[in-house]
Amino acid sequence: MKVRVRPRPFLTWVGGKTQLLEELVQRTPARFEVYYEPFLGGGALFFCLYRLGKIKRAVLSDVNVELVDTYIAVRDYADEVLRLLYEFPCEKGFYYQLRDRDPWSMSLVERAARMIYLTKTCYNGVYRVNRKGKFNVPFGRPDGRHVVPPYVDVENFRAVSEALRCAEILCTSFEVVLERAEAGDWVYCDPPYVPVAKCITPTLYTASGFGMAKQERLRDMCVELTKRNVYVMVSNSDAEVVYNLYALPYFTIDKVYANRTINVDTTNRGKVAEVIITNYPVKCLKQLSLYEE
Repeated sequence: MKVRVRPRPFLTWVGGKTQLLEELVQRTPARFEVYYEPFLGGGALFFCLYRLGKIKRAVLSDVNVELVDTYIAVRDYADEVLRLLYEFPCEKGFYYQLRDRDPWSMSLVERAARMIYLTKTCYNGVYRVNRKGKFNVPFGRPDGRHVVPPYVDVENFRAVSEALRCAEILCTSFEVVLERAEAGDWVYCDPPYVPVAKCITPTLYTASGFGMAKQERLRDMCVELTKRNVYVMVSNSDAEVVYNLYALPYFTIDKVYANRTINVDTTNRGKVAEVIITNYPVKCLKQLSLYEE
């Protein structure tokens, strides 16, 4: 039976782009072939573009193995993942028991259910690992207050599974996957942001982190893609170092604002300036009819 629900992100992910979808969609190239997203995270833009009928074929990737495995499991084994999630109680004790399990001793489906459960029930919805790569966020949900647990959404799971069937899903670095991009393709990069203050420690999504050397390699890759006539769009923080990185004739940098609820300083939560960088001319017309919440 045809899925009627329109897919939306099924994972809670720090830095997700739901708040910036209107700005991002306004900067979509008029025509593109394959869509690449090498820092997948919650995949908000991919699902939005799919809802709008703009995705022909996609290559989605990330270096976080558990994240990639979760997408593959939901694409290929959505019902099996759902069955496990229905069995998981929304309880503090169970949370820590599951958090402490070695994900690599589990099957693909079990590992995916664990990832979804932890990100939906942990404090602030933060996916964070320590230097050893172990998930270390505390429990963040009141016990026993959910008739339907927040990690179970049958209709959306099945819609997501259908949407992901147009995508190749890979666990690899942005350098490797973007070597495949050809003229006329569109690449959207949403890397871990450059910290806006020296006192802020970036949230770790992988044990290796994403420092300035990697930010520079990403910029160099964007230059290479530009020379190959690949459309490129990059999100990052409104930081001087980002402007300096992309201070080249290839790029246009626009400042935009997003609501962010996660900040080490709770007094600074709310509208936060970010930048969107493109290597193609953008007419920022208010095309609200094209955007769907």
